[in-house]
Amino acid sequence: MFEAFKDTFKIPDLKRRIGITILLLTVYRFGCYIPVPGINGKELSKIFESSASTLFSLADLFSGGALSQATIFALGIMPYISVSIVLELLASVVPYFENMLKSGVEGRKKLTQLTRFGTVGLCIFQGFAISIFLENPEHFGGIVIVANPGWLFRLISTLTMTAGTIFLMYLGEQITEKGVGNGISLIITVSIISRMPVAFHRMAGLVASGEINLFVVIILCALIFFVVAAAILINESERRIPVQYAKRIIGKKVYGGQSTYLPIKLNQGGVIPLIFAIAILTFPATVLSFGQNKFLIKLSTIMNPSQPFGMFLYALLTIFFCYFYAGIIFNPDNIAEDLQKYGGFIQGIRPGKSTALYLEKVLNRLTLPGSLMLVGIAIFPYILMHIYRKIPYIVASIFGGIGLLIVVSVLIETIRQIEAHLLLRHYQGFIKKTKLK
Repeated sequence: MFEAFKDTFKIPDLKRRIGITILLLTVYRFGCYIPVPGINGKELSKIFESSASTLFSLADLFSGGALSQATIFALGIMPYISVSIVLELLASVVPYFENMLKSGVEGRKKLTQLTRFGTVGLCIFQGFAISIFLENPEHFGGIVIVANPGWLFRLISTLTMTAGTIFLMYLGEQITEKGVGNGISLIITVSIISRMPVAFHRMAGLVASGEINLFVVIILCALIFFVVAAAILINESERRIPVQYAKRIIGKKVYGGQSTYLPIKLNQGGVIPLIFAIAILTFPATVLSFGQNKFLIKLSTIMNPSQPFGMFLYALLTIFFCYFYAGIIFNPDNIAEDLQKYGGFIQGIRPGKSTALYLEKVLNRLTLPGSLMLVGIAIFPYILMHIYRKIPYIVASIFGGIGLLIVVSVLIETIRQIEAHLLLRHYQGFIKKTKLK
């Protein structure tokens, strides 16, 4: 593995791409410490420490701590991700977007432009809402976060945070084009990894104060390897269905006749079902917690994923979105139609409707264990928070959850791209005898 790591710097083009990626990610991390004018970032950061398991704590994890410190990248790249997911779902339901997606490169360009415009609109809405929220000291127990509230502050903060997200979009596109890996995914991964030193520091403080036993921490640190292995398993596992193509004679040449396979992943949606589930569950809980009504506060506490009922709702929503997204990504009817069109068939299954029913049956059977494994990794941090009340979300997120799944999947994809560059130039990959396929 170390030989392969040294080989990456023997290829000028690959070395340049890695250098550009590191440089642009460094620029992003520097921007996470430039504050928005007029906000008391230190007091806001203290308040965020006590607001675990809300939508803000999750958003702060994805922004690399920029939201809790009210920096120019406070909104992070999540508005772009949210708009992209919504448009992708619309492309599977609305004919207008579906035709745009199928019209080739030009359609993709139009969809990308719509994603950018949608991101700007969402950022303006979120930035304006956050600026109004920060102005009210009642949301922070009487602590003044904004010294000079008013329309001037709202305008400056909204434009600053919107410009920050637009700049992150630009960085992500440059990394994808000139660097290694998917730029947007790498920005989210670096944001999550950047919170790990803070999490370990807080864990050390809990051990020093005697609130957590050192032996328990050792067991949890050993357990994290099994959680990472499970995350890799759910990300890479697939069912391969053998497909046979009939021979076709076109002119004087014979085409087809070969055997191949149709891969169906154990988890079709990746972390997208988790993003939808946690957003739907924590958004009402976060909004309800702003009110002064005791009943609303109690209801928001019950809906919190760290509580048993909230954890149960989180699991149900995750399973539902796993099935929902699997049906959108892998359409058995379209797959069966394409196989029949090009002379492919599954042995023992009639082409057409019978093939579609068989693929749907296999997909449903795979989605259930895949969704249950996803739920297990997702709720593991909340189980820890339920057992050890003093553990904040940022510490519990080290041992599982949506953050760990994103880091594992993005790093695997990045290593796969680097290995492709190495194998293209006849270098050995990172893992001998076993290639990342």
